[in-house]
Amino acid sequence: MSRPSLTELLHLTSAPIAIAFVDAAPEGVPQVAAVEPAGCGYWRRAAAGEVFFTVADDHKRCPVGAHTHNVTLSPAERQELLGLVQTMVGLSYLKMEDVAQIPTRQTPLKVAVYAPLAATPVPPDVVLIRGNPRQLMLLVEAAQAAGVAGSGATMGRPTCAVLPEAINSARTAASFGCVGNRVYTGADDSEAYFAIPGPQLGAVEESLAIIVHANQELETFHRRRGASIAPA
Repeated sequence: MSRPSLTELLHLTSAPIAIAFVDAAPEGVPQVAAVEPAGCGYWRRAAAGEVFFTVADDHKRCPVGAHTHNVTLSPAERQELLGLVQTMVGLSYLKMEDVAQIPTRQTPLKVAVYAPLAATPVPPDVVLIRGNPRQLMLLVEAAQAAGVAGSGATMGRPTCAVLPEAINSARTAASFGCVGNRVYTGADDSEAYFAIPGPQLGAVEESLAIIVHANQELETFHRRRGASIAPA
């Protein structure tokens, strides 16, 4: 018997997505139909059911996303990235020294494959889940039980940095979701992100089934206990 999926266990309303960084497009997978204004826009398309690939040029409309994905930029494109960073610094949104601390993929982007996890045509480098605090807490508990939980704080801007953070560390990572991401993905104020490195997905899924059952039993216990000792 197959184990329940992440969507079934967590009652997710947004499908988990699989992202793989490869040297060439898989046979039979089309290139994305339209370039998004930011790389996280491709998350929205994959969650909606599309299976596609992108190339480096498809990630150049968002200079910060190009940075986290390690997209090779021309001198003019690098100048655009610097201009955006300087705008953010001018707004006191970040400090110039923060830029060097933003996680980045270790190899230049050639091809990125996006798909709903259930339909991924290649093994993912990272699986991204969008959910509410209760759902993400279950994922954190499952990652801890599996021994693959990240030790860093929940990340803020830019949200796309959660991908290289998980891939580079081989541990899970979480992000609250920055304002740009919410604009381009439609994520609402109750949702955040959890990234699982592809090789660790099986261990997290196995632990998650146990964690979800344990939480159900504990919720029943705490509700009964709370009712029994409620003040008169």
